[in-house]
Amino acid sequence: MDPIPSWEEIRRGDTTDVYFRRTMEVLRKAGKDRVRVKAEAFVKCFPAGYDYGIVAGMEEVFTLFSGREVDVRAMEEGSLFFTGEPVLSIEGPYGAFCEMETAMLGILCQASGVATKASRIKHLAGEKTVLSFGARRMHPALSTIIDRNAFIGGVDSVSVIRSAEFLGESPVGTMPHALILVLGDTVAALRAFDDAVDPAVPRVCLIDTLQDEKFEAIRAAKALGKRLAAVRLDTPASRRGNFRRLIQEVRWELDLRGFDHVRILASGGLGEEEIRDLLDVADGFGVGTCISNAPTIDFALDIVEVEGAPFAKRGKDSGGKQVVSCPSCSSRKVVPASVDSPRCACGAGMEGLLLQAMKRGEVCAARRSPRELRKRVLDQVARFHSRKEKEGR
Repeated sequence: MDPIPSWEEIRRGDTTDVYFRRTMEVLRKAGKDRVRVKAEAFVKCFPAGYDYGIVAGMEEVFTLFSGREVDVRAMEEGSLFFTGEPVLSIEGPYGAFCEMETAMLGILCQASGVATKASRIKHLAGEKTVLSFGARRMHPALSTIIDRNAFIGGVDSVSVIRSAEFLGESPVGTMPHALILVLGDTVAALRAFDDAVDPAVPRVCLIDTLQDEKFEAIRAAKALGKRLAAVRLDTPASRRGNFRRLIQEVRWELDLRGFDHVRILASGGLGEEEIRDLLDVADGFGVGTCISNAPTIDFALDIVEVEGAPFAKRGKDSGGKQVVSCPSCSSRKVVPASVDSPRCACGAGMEGLLLQAMKRGEVCAARRSPRELRKRVLDQVARFHSRKEKEGR
């Protein structure tokens, strides 16, 4: 057996928790597997420090439910959402989706976690470049999925070839320490790279392999001149000392010699705290584990109606719901799904965010390209932070 499940196995229910399989055995024997229910996916709390989430993974969820006797309403892929808001509502015979719950939640939790973390890092970095370098920190079977969600969350580029092809983008990367070690010298490796690689690829030199970073930066800049686009510091923490001061020193020495066109990229175990500290001295960041191993967004799926009647377990609000948002003042709230076009306190009409996405197992949701989704996420996050600043939060 291959340790990586196929879509056929996932859709067959082979990756479900066993209690769902046993639940179906019970319901079939009782003749109750056709009981019609409505269930909603929502988040009770975010990871520490988070004040919003980004919905991701919806396209895979639709593939999971394709051909099943279900109707789905959902927030659009890349939507910003808050705790207590259902992002997805699924309705149909319980037997049509019971064994898909484990896979559906796994998709939404991880995809949304990666997209949300990427959005936080990109907002923090602003106009500075953020590259997804996390492939070596994940199983290769997940690399395209994680890079895709990192990209729609806001990173500027990804390094994995297949991921970039899937996104319709060009992969971005510099050079490994291995190239310098095999050729024995940083400048020798840089010259060999310059001689062999397509001129359209920016020349970025890794400067922390063998010698002091500032001297390697000077040597690299003198070797390529205007053709050198950037230098990258991936200095191990054990040799780093004050990373911020190290980058400042490299910047000073380059500028002093007229190489102010050379950008400085930082990588190596960077997270939000490190990026915040380096924001004014580095021109870009390669981020790996922080994104690829992002905290999951812990969605739960709860039944809220049975045979059209409101019915939910204790601690949950029963009945179908809608999330409405005001296009004028951006306020939002959760209302019963039966409420028609509620008005905001500011007087404007509010718009429902849960849209028809599937009808009897057929997808009817509009599809957007990864770059369109990325722009949508960045715009929403910018508006969210702008509102926070105005409200003084």
